[in-house]
Amino acid sequence: MCTRIFALITFSLTLAAQCLHAQQQPVVEPGAGTPAAEAIVPGGQPPIEQDKHAFGVLPNYRTVENDLPFSKITTGRKFKIALEDTIDGPSYALAAAFSSISQATNSNPSFNQGMVGYLHRYATGLADQDVGNFMTEAIMPSLLHQDPRYFRKGHGTKWGRIAYAASRTLVARNDSGNWTFNASEFLGNGMTASLGNLYYPDSRGFSPTMQRMFTQIGTDAFSQVLKEFWPDVKRKYFNKHKDTDPLLGTVK
Repeated sequence: MCTRIFALITFSLTLAAQCLHAQQQPVVEPGAGTPAAEAIVPGGQPPIEQDKHAFGVLPNYRTVENDLPFSKITTGRKFKIALEDTIDGPSYALAAAFSSISQATNSNPSFNQGMVGYLHRYATGLADQDVGNFMTEAIMPSLLHQDPRYFRKGHGTKWGRIAYAASRTLVARNDSGNWTFNASEFLGNGMTASLGNLYYPDSRGFSPTMQRMFTQIGTDAFSQVLKEFWPDVKRKYFNKHKDTDPLLGTVK
């Protein structure tokens, strides 16, 4: 939907300001049987600790380092990831922002304007968001034996990493650690978009359903690009004091 795409662009422009409030507790996904403190990636460096929120607002519970040894996660862990993304505080704020833009552009005009119309848009947008989380991160990955996590590359050229991050909507790891077609992303978002026909009276039928599905897939690709580069942005602009030797006064 055009409104969702415009909202996504608006959201990206606010990320820089939100970075100043990104002091979150890290979430570490160690490798198979390897404590986080001991896990070492090729090259002898410790793994990157992933924040709960990239840029302070983007839920980041399912990002792990691709260089760490692969470790299969349980069905329970898949549902926990989906639940964490769903009940995450900033996700409600993002839904409110998307609803505000939808209200301003009068998408789905049968919802009308005013507070009732806004709440209608907010409820349906939140339904899209939450159902999509469980479909693509828990239900379909469990049924298809796929891993819903984003395996961050963390090295290489800028454009190579952008292409890698965006392409993870097309490929995913299965429970054996092998790369395969990301059927969970397409089927999960397809089912979510189809369900939208029940509560979007102005956007029913094949074409609107496909538009909702591919808009969400594009949104997921964009969010993965942000997650790919967030540790680099944080290290460069917000952790400079950690790179300075207090005795020598020089950057390590």
